[in-house]
Amino acid sequence: MINFFDFYNLPESFEVDQAALKQLFYRYSKEYHPDFYATDTEEKQAEILELSTINNKAYHTLANPAKRLAYILQQHDLLQEGAKPQLPGDFLMEMMDLNERLMEADDAQQLAGISAEVLEVENDLQGQLSALTHDYQTLDDKAKESRLNQIADIYYRQKYLLRIRESLNTFASRF
Repeated sequence: MINFFDFYNLPESFEVDQAALKQLFYRYSKEYHPDFYATDTEEKQAEILELSTINNKAYHTLANPAKRLAYILQQHDLLQEGAKPQLPGDFLMEMMDLNERLMEADDAQQLAGISAEVLEVENDLQGQLSALTHDYQTLDDKAKESRLNQIADIYYRQKYLLRIRESLNTFASRF
């Protein structure tokens, strides 16, 4: 499968110029529109359909910051489907404490307090992620590799926190 950044001739980056990306998407949408190749050979039609599909997938992946982050991690074999990441013990203990308090919450006020703590952790992780991704493009390959591992760690923490957020939403309906 072609690399989406290569497809658009863009450098790999967590921060993409959205206007330039959209412009490339529209240009390729016109260039690879299957209707323009209706009278060509089946082989050429299949090739154009494949390019049109890649264009759509590339745009929808790179235009969305969360999908783009996951895509970059996948490209560097740092994100595999069903992988069980090794998260730091202190983070897991903090999440276990939040989960226990969530299960024991008796009223909306306790739930609001837990929700505020989760939001604080989410904001902290997002701040760390922004700091790590901001200058990624300027790093050399060795520094990028190290940075990607740090980014993957935050990605997995965010995914873990997402499960707690879902539990919070479920429990919120009780009150």
